[in-house]
Amino acid sequence: MTRFRGNRRVALLAAVAAGALAALTACGGGSDPIAQPSHNVGFALDKPLPAAIRNLPLTKPDGTTTTLAAYAGEPVLIADYLTLCTDICPMITANVVTAARAIRADGYAGKIALLEITVDPHRDTAARMRAYQRLYGGPMPDWTLLRATPADTAKLWQFFGVGYQRVKEGNPPDIDWLTHKPLTYDIAHTDAVLFLDASGHLRFVIDGSPNVQGKQPPAPLTRLLSREGIRNLRHPDQGVSWTVGQVLDVFSWLTNHRLADPA
Repeated sequence: MTRFRGNRRVALLAAVAAGALAALTACGGGSDPIAQPSHNVGFALDKPLPAAIRNLPLTKPDGTTTTLAAYAGEPVLIADYLTLCTDICPMITANVVTAARAIRADGYAGKIALLEITVDPHRDTAARMRAYQRLYGGPMPDWTLLRATPADTAKLWQFFGVGYQRVKEGNPPDIDWLTHKPLTYDIAHTDAVLFLDASGHLRFVIDGSPNVQGKQPPAPLTRLLSREGIRNLRHPDQGVSWTVGQVLDVFSWLTNHRLADPA
């Protein structure tokens, strides 16, 4: 998987520059609000989602449909991914799944949603999402893979400032972990981990590569990682990589409930 480089957060940073970043406070109750995270790989903002984005139809691995609006009332993580990525996505999913398990262990299951939405809607069918889900232990509370139609995928990621495009497959081509056949094209995309608050406003963005802190993605994916993917797995850049603990810090701020870091 080829990653875009350069102006990776133009749309979102423009919103901040326009004054969207306000005096932010924790969304939960309590006399001692949890402080806003101050990660070097993330930034806060306050950007409402328009109805056109909130109501885009999204398909789950079981074939049922939902929308972002359906998650109103709970904080939401949104990450872009594709099941055929050989670089970053297996580590993104590994961190998201670890965060889901930590939230469940903390007794906070059902109060937070962790969503991964594909940038490869032509190949990431519901059946393929189910197979990818099984690699990480199967369905679990709070973690959901989603896809939209190609047209709606473009609308969604344009709003969030995530770029992607189909590119030529390498030589030799990567292998599909599910069919074991050579791939015919790749998807280049930027990476972002986005957080919505319970009112549906975009409140925090993490921009960087995932640091799985020694936890391996599933073996079928690890075996097919590119050289860059192996490097990111074994030697993440500490200055621009994000951890499960940082995800839980953002959710702690949004819920005003301190979630335990499993690390």
